[in-house]
Order: sequence, then structure tokens, then C-alpha cells
Amino acid sequence: MSEKSSLNEVIRTSEAIVRRGRYAYLKAHAQTDLTNHFLISHDQDEITIVTEEANVAGTSFDEDVKWFKLIEIKVSLPFLATGFIASITKAIADCDLNVLVVSTFSKDYFLVREDSIDTAVSALRDLGFPITLEEM
Repeated sequence: MSEKSSLNEVIRTSEAIVRRGRYAYLKAHAQTDLTNHFLISHDQDEITIVTEEANVAGTSFDEDVKWFKLIEIKVSLPFLATGFIASITKAIADCDLNVLVVSTFSKDYFLVREDSIDTAVSALRDLGFPITLEEM
């Protein structure tokens, strides 16, 4: 099996789920309540929080960028498909959209601007991903 067909097979057998809700990126400089958020990244310069809309009001932050939709990819063969993330980000970039990527052990998450979600979903469908839309 060629590398390209292997990548296509991983895409075809992975599930893309558009999660309900909207997400914001928050920049904080001090420790804040770190529960109930999707992602928290902390380094020597800042704390970055990605959280659902309902959590924004109760979170202390200095700057924000709003609103994003979250696409969760349940990867059928984590770590084994060379170019998996690159193919997704290229497809979305080819639609003139920006994407923010977060990877965990067995899933990849893509955040795109809320007003661009339909275009991003179409790009993923064109790649061969089965798409599930959570009830909004």
C-alpha cells in the first residue's frame, strides 16, 4: 500500500465531529480558575486558555479572540499516517481560512472561525472524512 493510499485510508476511517458551542482563546498573565476549560497552556510568558463561551465570563483574562468552532478528529490510526495534519491544514488553508490545531494522544482538534465552519467542513468532506454535526 502506498503512503498516499495509506493516508487516504486513515482519513476515510477517522471521524470528524463538529462540536456544539463556540470557543474563545483567552490570554492570561496570572493563575486563574483552571477547571472546565478545553485547553490550558502555561509557559514562562503567558497562560493561554481555550474555553467554551459559557466559561468566559467566569475566567480572569487580559485579551481574547472570539469565536471559534471546534472540530474533533478521532484518528483511526494515531501516529501512523504521515501528512495527516498537514493534509487537513492545507485543505482548510486552500479555502483561505486559518486554523488552530491541538493534538492529544489519539485525537486532533481544529478550531476555525465560527463564520467559516461550513467552508472548513466542506474541505474535510472533500478530503474524505465522514462528518458528524452535534446538535447546536
